Amino acid sequence: MPDSKFISPGEAATAELAERLAGRARPGDVLCLSGPLGAGKSTLARAFIRARHKNPALEVPSPTFTLVQMYEHPGGNIWHFDLWRLTGPEALEELGWDEAQAGIVLVEWPDRLGPLLPAHALDIFISLNPAGREIKLQGDSRWFDAS
Repeated sequence: MPDSKFISPGEAATAELAERLAGRARPGDVLCLSGPLGAGKSTLARAFIRARHKNPALEVPSPTFTLVQMYEHPGGNIWHFDLWRLTGPEALEELGWDEAQAGIVLVEWPDRLGPLLPAHALDIFISLNPAGREIKLQGDSRWFDAS
């Protein structure tokens, strides 16, 4: 499975990566954002949603307490899950997980998905290093094609 690594020195560079991913995303895609607290998972998710909507001022609240936020979009609804407080995949049915699969899904803390973790997901691993955020992408080659 192809992968790529980026060093993001700040939020602007993270937003640029999110914009590129948003331009390639299509309904049925799942993007799994992993990393420690404060690494920038929500920052990347917000930038992705704003880029997809072509609206840098779009309010994108964190789904930390609601667990999921859905954003209507003509090119496929975007579902943003934050599973930090979820103990396991049992509650996902109540959160609309099955319905979300028809759209574009962003998942923070994807380890909470257990057996529901899609094999076709784009895995995004974010960590902090002295130069900024280190972001590693792993997934299908179409995410990395030059076209």
